[in-house]
Amino acid sequence: MSIEDENRSLRAKSKQNLSNCAILLPTKEGDLQMSLVVKNLSKKYGEKTVVENLNFEMKEPGVFALLGTNGAGKTTSIRMMLNMLSRDTGEVLWNGAPLNTATCNVGYLAEERGLYPKYTLMDQLIYFAGLRGIPRAEAKKRIRYWSERLEVEEYLYPQTPKSEDGKKKKRGKVQAPKKADQLSKGNQQKIQFMTALLPDPDLLILDEPLSGLDPVNTDLFKDIIRDEIAKGKYLIMSSHQMATVEEFCTDIIILNRSRTVLSGHLNDIKKSYGRINLMLKTETDVTDLIRREGLMLVSAKETEYQIKVSGDEQANRFLKLLIENGVTVVTFSLREPSLHEIFVEKAGDAHEA
Repeated sequence: MSIEDENRSLRAKSKQNLSNCAILLPTKEGDLQMSLVVKNLSKKYGEKTVVENLNFEMKEPGVFALLGTNGAGKTTSIRMMLNMLSRDTGEVLWNGAPLNTATCNVGYLAEERGLYPKYTLMDQLIYFAGLRGIPRAEAKKRIRYWSERLEVEEYLYPQTPKSEDGKKKKRGKVQAPKKADQLSKGNQQKIQFMTALLPDPDLLILDEPLSGLDPVNTDLFKDIIRDEIAKGKYLIMSSHQMATVEEFCTDIIILNRSRTVLSGHLNDIKKSYGRINLMLKTETDVTDLIRREGLMLVSAKETEYQIKVSGDEQANRFLKLLIENGVTVVTFSLREPSLHEIFVEKAGDAHEA
């Protein structure tokens, strides 16, 4: 099947899956320990492989990061997990059984906009809640709650205009309900996030959740994500914001050209590199000493230096050299590589092809 054929069937399959969810309101597993297993997930379009043998497992609640460059196969993998795209090989298990959105309470925030532009926001939220089996009265309660948390009440609950003294105008016309195409990109993202949160999902999949958000709303989203983690939810996050991934995720996979090039516990991965980044600040210029020691100077600003070393031994040898030459050292700090640096090492060659 071609990419075009898959794209044409995507909405139909998604709608069918959601319609099935409306048959039965998903129940909470309570204190039972849940798990997610992805085995040998693969996808080809003709001769082109877009996902090759993706494997990972979540044995306990937390945040798992699915990372990769543009076109590496992240979104395709998510869509296969949710049965929105067919798989060539592999399976996805939730609590030991094939993941089925009709019986597994899943929330999904897609990277692309998925709202109907010409329908009111409230009508769409009620509709999507109904597809997930949420009774109308309960849906309205949840919408009210999340509209306050996400600070979008003004778009969902039109009010009668007020005069300058703050009183309602007697003949004031009630504002028309807002539609999706009347909202900014960031506020549309809020509404879509609400749609994913309405069923109180056990498994929450977030594809570029902070896209289009200003710093204030970024913090708002992060607070909600922290709350979901505290509730014991399972989250899968795909993002290009490595600092955010480091903030939330415990385990990661990095994809490069459809293949897994790195996977594991983030702390273990960083420890395996060792402390190779030296942050140095002195009172005098030490560029000549850095060169004499054969160190890699990554960046320099006046007498502040970022240096790449092979490990603690080389760093300590350089510190001794500084002291022997009478250099006053203000800061001398070794750290492990950041996820950004690891990502560039493992997936940076995708831009060289």
